[in-house]
Order: sequence, then structure tokens, then C-alpha cells
Amino acid sequence: MRLNYYVDTDSLYIDLSARPSVESREVSEGVVLDYDVDGRLVGIDIDNATSKLDLGELVLSKLPVSVQKLTA
Repeated sequence: MRLNYYVDTDSLYIDLSARPSVESREVSEGVVLDYDVDGRLVGIDIDNATSKLDLGELVLSKLPVSVQKLTA
């Protein structure tokens, strides 16, 4: 999973999978869910992210991962 924030558009994209998106559905204003060919959720796009989310803090809890990578 990858979280990508784009300053120029104030949007946050959460990549849930490397599979390509073939369908998108806006579920609320500025929040779009992307689905693959099998209908599985592969990404979440949030426009005007700073007005919808607290981007100053990210907490990861009890994730079953062996490698963690942080970049700024």
C-alpha cells in the first residue's frame, strides 16, 4: 500500500494494489474509489485532502509487515 500526496492539487491517492484501475466511482464529493477489472478496490483518491483529513499525523498499528519504508 502506498500513500501519495500531491501538493499542487491537494490530493491524496491511496494505492491499495498494483493492479490497474478500470472503473471509478465517486462516493462523496471529492472522494473517488477505483476498482480493477474484477471489481476489487485498488485505490482511493481524495481531492482537497487538507480540508478533509489531518495529514499531519499518520499512525500505523499492528500491521503484519516485515519491512517499513518512510520517505519525505
